Amino acid sequence: MRRVFFRGLRLAALAFGPVFLGLPATAEPTAAPAHGIAMYGAPALPPDFAHLPYVNPEAPKGGRIRMGESGSFDSLNPWVLTGRAATGISAYVTESLMGRSQDEPFTLYGLLAESVATDPARSWVEFTLREGARFSDGSPVTVEDVIWSYQTLGTQGHPRYQNAWGKIASVEQTGPRSVRFTFAEPDRELALLMGMRPVLKKAQWQGKDFANATQEVPVGSGPYIIDRVEMGKYISLRRNPDWWGRDLPFNRGQHNFDELRWDYFGDGGVVFEAFKGGEIDTWRETNAAKWARDYGFPAVTQGRVLKSEIPHQRPSGIAGLVFNTRRAVFADWRVREALTLAFNFEFINATLNDGSDPRITSYFSNSALGMRPGPAEGRVAQLLEPYAAELIPGVIEGYSLPLSDGSELNRANARKAMRLLEEAGWSVGADGVLADAAGRPFRFDILLMQGAAEVQSVVDIYVEALKRLGIFPTVTTVDDAQYQARTGSYDFDMAWYTRALSLSPGNEQMLYWGARGVTEPGSRNWMGMNVPAAEAMIRIMLETDDPAEFTAATRALDRILTAGRYVIPGWYSRVSRIAHIRELHFPQTLPLYGDWPGFQPDVWWYEAEQ
Repeated sequence: MRRVFFRGLRLAALAFGPVFLGLPATAEPTAAPAHGIAMYGAPALPPDFAHLPYVNPEAPKGGRIRMGESGSFDSLNPWVLTGRAATGISAYVTESLMGRSQDEPFTLYGLLAESVATDPARSWVEFTLREGARFSDGSPVTVEDVIWSYQTLGTQGHPRYQNAWGKIASVEQTGPRSVRFTFAEPDRELALLMGMRPVLKKAQWQGKDFANATQEVPVGSGPYIIDRVEMGKYISLRRNPDWWGRDLPFNRGQHNFDELRWDYFGDGGVVFEAFKGGEIDTWRETNAAKWARDYGFPAVTQGRVLKSEIPHQRPSGIAGLVFNTRRAVFADWRVREALTLAFNFEFINATLNDGSDPRITSYFSNSALGMRPGPAEGRVAQLLEPYAAELIPGVIEGYSLPLSDGSELNRANARKAMRLLEEAGWSVGADGVLADAAGRPFRFDILLMQGAAEVQSVVDIYVEALKRLGIFPTVTTVDDAQYQARTGSYDFDMAWYTRALSLSPGNEQMLYWGARGVTEPGSRNWMGMNVPAAEAMIRIMLETDDPAEFTAATRALDRILTAGRYVIPGWYSRVSRIAHIRELHFPQTLPLYGDWPGFQPDVWWYEAEQ
C-alpha cells in the first residue's frame, strides 16, 4: 500500500497548537494592493512565488481521468437551486477573482484579479483584474462581468450566495479594471468571500431566466470547457489549450489532464463495480473494513491499481443521522438524547468498520477549533454566559456522547434512554409500543438515498435497537433527485447528514445553523435549529480580528451544536483512502488540508510507464 505522510515538524505543531500557528505574524493589511489576502496575518507565500508548495511544477500535461458519481444530473447550472447540476462545472469551467491555498487555513492568491486591497477594518475590498484575463471564447473578462455576476448570484442564485450578498452596501467600478465592494456590516471574512465567487459572462445570459436556465452551456474563464455531455449519464471537460491563466504561478502544476470525465451510475455500489471492471480510474473508499477486505481483485493484486492513504489535519465535520426538529416528535432535547443513547456506536463500528475509525465527538473535532471536554472555561465560558438561561443542559456544564459496552443489547444505555423518554411524556404500553399520554405512538420515518449501502447497514442495526424501546420507525429509500428535493425542502423526519468543515469557518456557518434556514428552503440547516447564541458566536467569528477570540467563539459554537443533540454522529477517518490506476500520480508533498475536494484531479497527473 502506498502511504504518504505530512511534513513532520510543521504539522505536528499544527496538531497541538493554535490553528493559526505557522502564519507570519504581521501587521494588519493596508489599503495598498497586494498579491494575496489571509483571514489573519499575511499570506505565507511572497509576491514572487513560483508555484504552490504542494504541487509538482514539472507535472506532465496530457491523458485523462475518468471518475464515477452515483445518481444522475439534469442541469448545467450549478449556481442555482433549480435542478441537480453536473459535477465539475463550477470548479473547472468558471474562474474566480482569487484562488484558495490548501496549505493555509484561509488564504487567497490572485487569479482573475492581479491584486486585492482592503482597509484595516476590512470595511471594503477592491480587486484589480488582470489585463489578459479572457473567457474561453476569447472575449475579455471585464468589471461589468464581475458586477453582473455578483448581483445575479446574490439575488437569483443559490442561497449560499445570497447570505453574503445581503451584507454588501455597494459595488462600484473604480477604474478600467478595478471593482470595489463596500460592506454594510462588520464581517472580516467578506473581503475574502468576494474573491471566491464565479465570474460569468454577462452577454451570454442576457434575456435568459438565470434562476431556471439549467440547459445553457456556460462560457467560463477556467482551465476547462464542456466538451461532451449526455444529460444524466456523463459529462466530459476538455482542457482549453488557449486558457489565459495556464502560466500563472498559482496554476503551475495544476489542471494537468487533457480530459476530465465523470460517468454517473445508479448507486455507490455500482460505481465501485465499475471501478473494479476498469470503466473508471479511481475510487474513494470511506469504509476502513472494506479498504482492508474488498481490494483483493486482480487489478490490485497485479499492480494495475494502487491503494493510497492521504493524511490530513481537517476538522472531522459532522456525519450521521440528523433530527428534523421542525417535527414535534424531535422538539424535546431529552427525546434526541434518548435516541442517541439507543444508537450503539461501539457495536455498529465494530460490526461495520472493525472498530478502526474513531467516532466524531464534535463538529470541529480533530482540530484546535474543537470544544474541550468538561465544563466551559475561560473565554468560552464568558461568551456563553449571557445565554445560559436559554441553552439546553450540557452546553456550559459539558457534554459528551454516550458510550456503550459494545454488546448488541446495550442494556445500560437503553435504560437511560427509557428514563429520558418517560420524563418527556412517553411510555411503553401493554402492546409494547412507545406512546404519549393520549395513546399516540412514537412514529417517525428515516429518509435514505438509494444505493447508500453503508448507511443502510447502520440504519438496519439502529432500527433493531429502537424496537427494544417500543419505537418502530419506517425507512424510506428514494433516488438521488428525490433525496435532494426532500432534504432541500426539509420534507423528512430523520435523514443521513454530512457536512464538511474547514479550519477557517465563516459565513457558511450562518447558512448551516442560522435561523433563516428554519423556513427558507435550500439551506444546510436540516435540523431546523434556531438558537440565538449560535448566531451570536458566528457573528463574533466574522467580526473579530483576534485569532484567540475566533478560536474561543468557534469552540463555543461547537458546544452549542454538539450538546444540542441535533445529529447522532458516526465516524470519521484521519486519512483519505483513494484507489487508482497506477498511471495516475500525485505530489509527495501534501498540504495542510490533505485530500481536499479538488485534490484529485487538481494536482494529479497522468504518466504511463515507459
